[in-house]
Amino acid sequence: MNNPSIELQLQTLPDNPGVYQYYDKDGKILYVGKAKNLKKRVSSYFNKIHDNGKTNVLVKKIVTIKHIVVSSEQDALLLENNLIKKLQPRYNVLLRDDKTYPWICIKKEPFSRIFPTRRMVKDGSEYFGPYTSFKTVHTIMDLIKELYQLRTCNYDLSENNINAHKFKVCLEYHIGNCKGPCEGLETQDEYQKKIEAIRQILKGNFKDSMRDFKKQMNEYAAEMRFEEAQRIKEKIDVLENYQSYSTVLNPKISNIDVFSIVSDEAMAYVNFLQISHGAIIRSFTLELKKKLDETDQELLELAVVELRERFNLTSKEIILPFALDFGDKIKVTVPQLGDKKQILDLSERNAKYQRLEQLKQIQIVDPERHTNRIMAQMQKDLRLSVEPRHIECFDNSNIQGTNPVSACVVFKDGKPSKKDYRHFNIKTVEGPNDFASMEEVVYRRYKRMLDENQPLPQLIIIDGGKGQLSSALKSIDDLGLRGKVAIIGIAKRLEELFYPGDSVPLYLDKKSETLKIIQHLRNEAHRFGITHHRDKRSKSALNSTIELIPGIGEKTMLTLLKHFKSVKRLKLATEKEISEVVGASKAKKISDFYNISKP
Repeated sequence: MNNPSIELQLQTLPDNPGVYQYYDKDGKILYVGKAKNLKKRVSSYFNKIHDNGKTNVLVKKIVTIKHIVVSSEQDALLLENNLIKKLQPRYNVLLRDDKTYPWICIKKEPFSRIFPTRRMVKDGSEYFGPYTSFKTVHTIMDLIKELYQLRTCNYDLSENNINAHKFKVCLEYHIGNCKGPCEGLETQDEYQKKIEAIRQILKGNFKDSMRDFKKQMNEYAAEMRFEEAQRIKEKIDVLENYQSYSTVLNPKISNIDVFSIVSDEAMAYVNFLQISHGAIIRSFTLELKKKLDETDQELLELAVVELRERFNLTSKEIILPFALDFGDKIKVTVPQLGDKKQILDLSERNAKYQRLEQLKQIQIVDPERHTNRIMAQMQKDLRLSVEPRHIECFDNSNIQGTNPVSACVVFKDGKPSKKDYRHFNIKTVEGPNDFASMEEVVYRRYKRMLDENQPLPQLIIIDGGKGQLSSALKSIDDLGLRGKVAIIGIAKRLEELFYPGDSVPLYLDKKSETLKIIQHLRNEAHRFGITHHRDKRSKSALNSTIELIPGIGEKTMLTLLKHFKSVKRLKLATEKEISEVVGASKAKKISDFYNISKP
């Protein structure tokens, strides 16, 4: 039997919350999604043209729609996460991390051992973690060894075995790392107190251990047992150093998870911090590769569910940068200030550092991918119809109305293409009129490109506000290029971007790569224009002196000025001194000229 038409499948979808799955003609899974209302959500894919090209491609491939109804939107979120991991659909966000993480195990046995492991065995033992690196695990294990003497042997220390004297103390006992429970030299109760203290430390609660050590130190000091008191003091120092390293908030903030997100056109980075008793006891950044044009809200929602499941998180409160709904059992806080806002900012910084680290690696290893990502980001940020692979920027230069010039710099794939730079001497404008000058050079630039069939840029940037942009637009209209080439103006003061016909400027994030490239373009245009302007002014000043000397060219005069440093010194020089620089014939012409011109 053939599949029913998409229209028929849409009509029979329920209005309940649930998860939907798209399959292609070969029965291969394409996409898994969740919805508060299955019928409305799935229908929205088919009743409009999407801005994102990948979404349009996905819709064309869909042949079969399957769905699973659940009781709530939160259940749909959990089911969606599980199905994405299990089925790995082509068009779903890709979780870039699937390795096994280390745990710290408190073994369920008499005189429990504590050790790191990557395997969880369901034998009643306690597991703390997972930790994001073995470096963190080793740091914690070193702390535990510094504070408490625990056994490391694998003996079965049952009461019967100890009473039967089956075991003898080993080297660890003799060097002071173990108190010898194998020979009954330490009771189960004494040992268990240490295990409980370690359990609290692993949960981020240092208060109880600190209190017990200080009490013990004071007792030793009162009994004049100063060496033992000093050893306890050293343990307190170790604990305080570790605590100060990990404490970021006041201790009242406990059992809270913090999530933040930083994204670009291709990737998203979700950082997670677990807070207990004012201390960060775990930090991790999850990388997600975008497949469609997913929003930060959609990505963070998926990441929170994934991280809570992966790290077995049970906290009743989570801190997020914006509101999301995870049901009645989880309280979502969006802080605006105070300690909770501070920890959210810290989480966001971690996500940004992770992104920067990845971008630097990509730039080194795969520069083409780096360029493609920046071009896609610029297209999105600047609301362009195509990627701005070829950008040109114009800037006018004139000082006190003299020698007006204009510069055009060219960037290709986000980098300067200096061989394509051009400068223009203003021909049709009298006096300092920036608007008319801009109109002239834009017309001349693109009239020539059209006449010579050169490829036009995808984006033109005008250094200036609305007035400069309007002037450039007149030339664009005269040449019939309106709609064929995107053009924007950038105002210097607030980095405002102006678009034709839009009175409200666009403001980009001051740290965005798009704004940095635009600023680079503007600065290059300014530098290139000013350099040409200075050259022209210098030549103009020079010409005012040398153009009157018959038979003496610019090159000769520059050579003389380089030697004599100024026209005044040249006038005072003898004919012999001049001839040593440019020869006797030219020296006579210059000497005669200046002698004639002297009063």
